[in-house]
This record gives sequence, structure tokens and C-alpha cells, in this order.
Amino acid sequence: MPRTRIKICGVRDAKTAEQAADAGADAIGLDFRPDARCHIDAHLAADVLSALPPFMTAVAVYADPSLDDFLDAEAICPAPYTQLHGNEKDNLVRRIGPDAIKAVKLDPAKLDAELRHWHGIEEVCAVLVEAPADANWDDLLPKLSRSIALSPTRVILAGGLTPDNVEAIVKAAKPWGVSVSAGVESAAGVKNAEKMRAFCKAVRSADASR
Repeated sequence: MPRTRIKICGVRDAKTAEQAADAGADAIGLDFRPDARCHIDAHLAADVLSALPPFMTAVAVYADPSLDDFLDAEAICPAPYTQLHGNEKDNLVRRIGPDAIKAVKLDPAKLDAELRHWHGIEEVCAVLVEAPADANWDDLLPKLSRSIALSPTRVILAGGLTPDNVEAIVKAAKPWGVSVSAGVESAAGVKNAEKMRAFCKAVRSADASR
């Protein structure tokens, strides 16, 4: 039975990382973007990384970093995966890889071409497709499901996901993974253990129906 991978993004402390692992998440996101709501600096992120339980991984999130800035942060906090959330050029993505996750904004008209493009860069291991926070999933899912089914690359869905809607979205779209941040918070930037558990349970329920 296929298993949808789950990332809890915007984790800023070891306790939240442990709660995410206990909830059933596969990975956490450490957001190094300076203007991000859940920003974490590399030194604190290194402490979180070192406290992760076995078989739990981490993704460092950047947007348009210079190569020097990336290497400086990577030296302090060597996360296994790197998510690039800006307008990074192919050459930078190649130099930051391998195991790069390229994030793109969901534009149904451009999605197939973007998935093909990033699949052609071997340093990219997955593409994260971010929908608007207020996405109308009833409208988006038919095209999105088709694009994911036809794409040779791993697709991670993000944006507007919550414990209440993720089961239906995973059942319909069948992504390789999902990523959530605000949808499992009790306040801005504060993850809620019960919401993380409910989110993971909903994803596993969708997986069980495949």
C-alpha cells in the first residue's frame, strides 16, 4: 500500500519536533528564510536537528539564498534535504543539490511544464507544489490529480492543508507527500500536538483507502 510522506514545516524547537515524530510525521521543516513566520536561525536549528529521533529527517527551507549563505548555514546545520522556495536558477539548484526539493507556486496552466523541467535536473529529488492558503480544492483537484498521475517526479502538496481537508485531497490527488505548517497551529508559529496528530491520522486514513 502506498504511503504518503508527511512533513511538518516551521518547527522551531526540539519539543515540537518530538511531538511531530510522535504524531507520525516523517520529516520536519526548518525555515531559514529571514522573513518567514516560523524563521529559525541555523544555530538553534542545529540543536533541533541533533535532537531528532531515529528515522526522522529534516528539511532546511531557503528562498533565493546565495551559494555562500547556503554553505554557511549548511556548515552549522547540515540538514539532509534542502527546500528551495524562491526563484532559484537551475545552476544554483544544481550546486545546492543533491537532495533538493524545488518549491513552485500552483499554477494549473504551467504545472505540467514545471514538473517536467525540474524532473530533468537530477539534483532535484521532489517538487513541492504550493497552493494558495484559500485554495478552492474542488476546482483544483481534477487538473492537479491528472498532473501528478502523469508526472515522473515525486510531488509534495502544500498550502492550505488542514486536518479537516487533507484526507480528501490525498485520496483524490495521490501525492508522494504533503507538507503542513499553519494548518496544525494553535497560534501563529505555534504548532499544536493534537492538530499534528489529527493531520497525520487523516493522511494515514487516506492511504488505507487506496
